[in-house]
Amino acid sequence: MYILVINCGSSSLKAEILDHRTGDRVCTVKAERLGEPEPRLTIDGEAFALDTKAGHEVALSLSLPKMLAKLPAGQTLSAVGHRVVHGGETISAPVRIDDDIEAVIEEFSSLAPLHNPVNLVGIRAARQLLPNLPQVAVFDTAFHTTMPRRAKTYAVPRALAEKHKIRRYGFHGTSHSYVARLAADYLGDDVRNLRMITCHLGNGCSVAAIEHGRSVETSMGMTPLEGLVMGTRSGDVDPGVLLHLMRAEGLDADGLDNVLNKESGLLGISGVHNDMRDIEEHAAADDEHAQMAIHVFTHRLRKYIGAYAAIMGGVDAIVFTAGIGQNSALIRHRVAQRLDFLGARFDEDANRKVSLDHANPVAEISTRHSRCRLLVAATDEQHAIAQESARLILELDKVSSELTIPIAVSARHIHVTREALDILYGEGHELTFRKPLSQPGQFAAEETLSVVGPKRTLEGVRILGPIRPENQVEISRTDEFFLGVDAPVRASGDIENSPGVTLIGPKGKIDLTKGLICAWRHIHMTPEDADRFGVKDRDNVDVSIHSSGRNLTFGDVLVRVSSQYRLEMHIDTDEGNAAELEPGVVGSLAATAGTATLNRRKTSHHSFASNSVTSDVSDIVQ
Repeated sequence: MYILVINCGSSSLKAEILDHRTGDRVCTVKAERLGEPEPRLTIDGEAFALDTKAGHEVALSLSLPKMLAKLPAGQTLSAVGHRVVHGGETISAPVRIDDDIEAVIEEFSSLAPLHNPVNLVGIRAARQLLPNLPQVAVFDTAFHTTMPRRAKTYAVPRALAEKHKIRRYGFHGTSHSYVARLAADYLGDDVRNLRMITCHLGNGCSVAAIEHGRSVETSMGMTPLEGLVMGTRSGDVDPGVLLHLMRAEGLDADGLDNVLNKESGLLGISGVHNDMRDIEEHAAADDEHAQMAIHVFTHRLRKYIGAYAAIMGGVDAIVFTAGIGQNSALIRHRVAQRLDFLGARFDEDANRKVSLDHANPVAEISTRHSRCRLLVAATDEQHAIAQESARLILELDKVSSELTIPIAVSARHIHVTREALDILYGEGHELTFRKPLSQPGQFAAEETLSVVGPKRTLEGVRILGPIRPENQVEISRTDEFFLGVDAPVRASGDIENSPGVTLIGPKGKIDLTKGLICAWRHIHMTPEDADRFGVKDRDNVDVSIHSSGRNLTFGDVLVRVSSQYRLEMHIDTDEGNAAELEPGVVGSLAATAGTATLNRRKTSHHSFASNSVTSDVSDIVQ
C-alpha cells in the first residue's frame, strides 16, 4: 500500500508518499516558514515558489498533484496518515478520522497548543483535497496509554486534575514504539520478552521504559515540556522556581511559557544555540557554558535511565535514537560510560564507527560480554505512521460484529507446584475437585490458602488445578493495596522480577520470593478462533462490551492462542465490578493488532448477537 504521510509543524509541512512495507519513499515534500514573508517549498529537493505568507493548505494543494504524478505506473494512494501530537485520554490508538475525531483533536489543543491546531489544519486540508481516501490519525500519546495509573498521576488536588484533565500522557510514542521493535529484531527476540529503555534525543527529547512491549514510564508528561533537557525546552524544573520567576520578573503565563519553551534547555544554558552540533563545537573550543549544557543534558538522561531500570527491575537494552541519539558519539559516550552497574559495557570503538542506513538501521555500541545491550537505532516516524495507517485500514476491513467473545471475571487464585502442595497440605496430598473451569482440563479445588502480605492477610484464596511447574498468585488491584504489595501487571506465567508473599496451609507455610502478579486482561482462543478474528498469539486488541446500558471498551487485551483453550476473555474482579458486568455478557473486537506495542480501536461500538455463546461469570470461583 502506498500511504501519504503528513506531518504539520507550526510553520512547516513535511509530506511523503511511502511504501508501507519497505519504507521506500516515492516523493518527499518539505515546506518551511509557512505563514511568514518568505515561505519555502521543495519537492524531492526541487524548489517551488510560494506566495508570501502562504499557509499549509496552499503548500499541500500545490504539492499534491506533483506527488501523485510520481507514483509508480498503475498505483494509487491507499490512505493518508497524519501525525497528531495529543489524543488526551479519549484516544489510545490510531483511528480513522471523521468529524468526531476532529472534535477530539480540537478539544485537546489546549494541552498541545503548538501542535494539535496545526495538525488539524493538515487533516482538514487533506480531507478536502482527497475526500474519497481513508484518513488515519496516529497519536504521539497513544503508545503511552499502557502506563500504570501511578505513573500517570500528578500529586495535585484530584478535583482539579479531573476538571482540567491534568495527568501524564507522554509523547514521541510513535518513535519509541518503532525503535523498540527495531531493537528487538536486531536482538533476535520478541519485544514482548524484553525490558528496554529508549532514548529519543533530538530538539525534543524523551526517554521511555518499555517493559515487555508496553510503555510503563516516560519522561514527558501532560505536555512535551517535562523531563529531559531539550533544545529550547527546560525539562524538569522545581515549580517553586517558576513561581519565583513570575513574581521577580513580572511574568504572566504567556511570558513564562515563552521562557520555558523557547528560551531554555540547551539554548538557555549554553547561550549559543539549541543545536547540539554547534554546542559540541563551542565546547571543544573551551566554552564553559557549552560544556555545562552537555554536562546537564547527559546527567539528566543518566538519571532517568537509572530510575527506569529500577522501575522495571532491570533492563535488557538501552536504545539511542533521533538526531542527537543517532549522530552524536560524544553524547552517547558521556551517557553510556557510567552504566556498568546495569551490566551495560560500553565499546568506545564501536561508538565512534556508528553508521546507520536503510539496510542497517541498528548498530551496537556495547561489548560482546555486556549483559545489557547498548544500541543505536534509526527512528523513522513517517514509516511508522504509514505502517500504522495501512494496518488499521486492513484491520477495519476484517472486523466483524458477528464474532463475539464470552466475558468472564477471574477472582483471585493460586497455582502451586507439587513440592509446594506437599508442604502446605502434607506429603502426597492431591487436589480435591470442586468444579470445572471454562478452560479445558482446569478446575477449582476445594483447597484454599492464606496469602500473607506486608500489611494484611487474604484468607481462603482458592487453589486452581492441575499442579503447575511454578507457584503463582493472581490478585486484583484492590487486593494489592490490601496486602501492601506492588504487583506488576503480567501475563500468567510471567513472574520474573515479581514480588513474593507467604502462603499458609493447614500443614505448613512457604515464603515465595516471586510469583505475585495482577493478571493482564486476556483472551483465550484456539488457533481456529485466531484465524476467524484475524489475530495471532500475544497480539494486543481492544474489546467492545455492552453492559448495563453502557458501551465500554477494554484496551490492551492480550491474545493467548492454544489448541487447549476455549474462547473467553478474562478480566479481574475490580474491572468486572467497575464495569457492572451482567452474567452472560459478550464482547467483540474493536479492531485487531499486529504488534504487542499498540492497541487497535475503532471509535464506534459493534452490536452484539443475542444468541451468542455466553459465559458463566462465576466459572472462576472466589
